[in-house]
Amino acid sequence: MAVTVSSNLSRPMPACIQRQSVRNIPTGTTVLHIPHSYTKLRLVLRKSLAQQQSPTESLDVKRLVDFLYDDLPHLFDEQGIDRSMYDERVQFCDPITKHDTIDGYLFNIKMLKVLFQPDFLLHSVKQTGPYEITTRWTMVMKFVLLPWKPELVFTGVSIMGINPRTQKFCSHVDIWDSIDNNEYFSLEGLVDVLKQLRIYKTPDLDTPKYQILKRTANYEVRKYAPFLVVESKGDKLSGSSGFNNITGYIFGKNSSSEKIPMTTPVFTQASDDNLSDVSIQIVLPLEKDFNSLPAPSVEEVKIRKAEGGIAAVKKFSGKPTEEVVRSKEKELRMALLKDGLNSEKGCLLARYNDPRTSAFVMRNEVLIWLNDFTLE
Repeated sequence: MAVTVSSNLSRPMPACIQRQSVRNIPTGTTVLHIPHSYTKLRLVLRKSLAQQQSPTESLDVKRLVDFLYDDLPHLFDEQGIDRSMYDERVQFCDPITKHDTIDGYLFNIKMLKVLFQPDFLLHSVKQTGPYEITTRWTMVMKFVLLPWKPELVFTGVSIMGINPRTQKFCSHVDIWDSIDNNEYFSLEGLVDVLKQLRIYKTPDLDTPKYQILKRTANYEVRKYAPFLVVESKGDKLSGSSGFNNITGYIFGKNSSSEKIPMTTPVFTQASDDNLSDVSIQIVLPLEKDFNSLPAPSVEEVKIRKAEGGIAAVKKFSGKPTEEVVRSKEKELRMALLKDGLNSEKGCLLARYNDPRTSAFVMRNEVLIWLNDFTLE
């Protein structure tokens, strides 16, 4: 399962920058109303900036690309970003926020650090025009002011405009993957934020490690690291047949009578198109090594290494009945087909909670493995 990064950009751009004079931009340059596609924006921006560049000016874009690779990982840590590489009148805009100065931009970063404790992952930095660099990123945040500390996930691209005279960044426009209307102020963007504040109860237990590569309106794309499972034959995706066998293994029914800590989630995996060939699995603690694990005492129980890879994931709450799970699998597969993604047959159901948990706060997920995913 390969993942590559493409610079093909075609989503709408927000119209946050209106025509107005801006200091530290070459004489005669105006700040442009951003049109409705990346392609059109770039043509207008390149033409405007090209007209202002004198023959003696030389712009080292590679240096700025390398700078962003080094600097952006510090966006939310104590070091912070290097403000000296931004014009004082840098214009920042995302679907629900905009600032017109470097001080406003840095204030926004500081506010996010206090309220959300962001975890920022930079995927790529590429030159996408003579005076333009595009970055792709994932940002995972926890809203610490709410007792349940909900997780908010945003993925997307940032279009970084370069002032050819100062050779600094003069604009920064964020585009979210999860919405269509990225123009400021986007009501769709606000709703996207509010929807993520709902309660999902995730136990504080060991769980497979993954990175969120992309979050759309309908699903997440995650990159899972390999993990170990103990598994047995199941009967259906929503079923519990075989569960006693695999819990018996971790509770000491193994060759060394070792008791192994519980983890989350419990997986049921269907390996066929009809979702009928099912196994039930418990993830083993991440520090465990395959070769040092005790052998199962029951013939029906197997230990296996899941290789990980790229998966599309649809999260939902409520009781995961067979009808609900199959409906979610169908919705996810149709969304992947619409988006042109190549998916494998079968799926997994991840159940994170004890069955006695209130249905409203249950965390359930349907996962479908992807082939040859391209992160655009």
